[in-house]
Amino acid sequence: MRVIVSIGGSVLAPNLDADRVDAHANVIDGLVADGHEVATVVGGGGVARRYIQTAREIGATEYDLDSLGIDVTRLNARLLIAALDRSATPEPAESHEDARASLRRGEVAVMGGTTPGHTTDAVAALLAEMVEADLLVFGTSVPGVFSADPNADPDAERYDELTASELVDVIASIETAAGSNAPVDLLAAKIIERSGLRAVVLDGSEPSRIAAAVADEADGTEVLPDE
Repeated sequence: MRVIVSIGGSVLAPNLDADRVDAHANVIDGLVADGHEVATVVGGGGVARRYIQTAREIGATEYDLDSLGIDVTRLNARLLIAALDRSATPEPAESHEDARASLRRGEVAVMGGTTPGHTTDAVAALLAEMVEADLLVFGTSVPGVFSADPNADPDAERYDELTASELVDVIASIETAAGSNAPVDLLAAKIIERSGLRAVVLDGSEPSRIAAAVADEADGTEVLPDE
């Protein structure tokens, strides 16, 4: 299969722990060894948020804040590349076209952010759309998509399965609730819907769950194309 794996920065390297980065790299290397084509998009996580908060306090514009966050995602991408075997692209891809070219060369494409205003969720969804991926896996800090933000609502229920249009509705309702955080952003959800992508949203803190999702044993929320 052609698989796009989106790994949140807070999942890949919450404390810049080498063992955690290695564990994710080992899973990706294992997928390649099993014959899959793999590209990975890495987020910025808590490190990016700290930089952005400081920059906001000293008067940086929102555009500059996004650009700063992109820089951090690319640092995280470099960490992952360093842990992967020789099949990985030597540098983080700075565009979707570069990532597609890496895949065509048989490399593991690794990206961070690309454009201010686009989260790495959206970057991953756009890459999956561009290369016609068989599966898009979001490794997040929560175990799937819930009816509400589980950090804010203890009664939130996890969905085992959603259609793409249902995902858009759920994410839109979460994002409109003050202070709530959705596991995937709305733009990414809309790209998944329009492209008919198959996706899985799961807790990526244990990297083996990503491999399980590719093996069709997902422990999270499966998102299926609308019929």
